[in-house]
Amino acid sequence: MKIQIINGPNLNLLGVREPGVYGSESFVDYFETLKKCYPTIELAYYQSNVEGEIINKIHETGFSFDGIILNAGGYTHTSIAIHDAIKAVNTPVVEVHISNVHAREDYRHLSLITSVCKGVIAGFGLDSYRLAIESLNHSF
Repeated sequence: MKIQIINGPNLNLLGVREPGVYGSESFVDYFETLKKCYPTIELAYYQSNVEGEIINKIHETGFSFDGIILNAGGYTHTSIAIHDAIKAVNTPVVEVHISNVHAREDYRHLSLITSVCKGVIAGFGLDSYRLAIESLNHSF
C-alpha cells in the first residue's frame, strides 16, 4: 500500500507555529514516527505553501497511490481548484485537520473539499494523520 501525505500552507512551521493549537512537534519528526508505526505501508510526504504545487502533487499521485491524506490548511476554505483536482483523480483522499476546525473561527467551519473526500478527521492533533492512515488501511 502507498499513501501520499500532502500538507498545505504554513504546515512547514509545525512545532513553532501556535504550539497551543498545533502542538510542539514538527511534522518531519512526526512523519518518522508514522513510518516506524507502519513499516509495511509506503508513506510519502510533501508540503507546499503554493496552491498549484499541491494540485500538481494530487495529479501526480492520484492515479498511482492507494490513498492521499490531505491537510490543505487555509486552502481548505478557499480552493475550488483543489476540490476539482481531488474530484479528477481515482485515489481516495482523506481530509485531515490537526485542530478541531469547528471549535475555531466561523470561516474555518466551511470546507470546499469535504464533498469530494472519502472522509474528514479533525481535532486529534498530529494523531489525525495516524487515524487517516488507519481509515485508508482498513478500506483495502
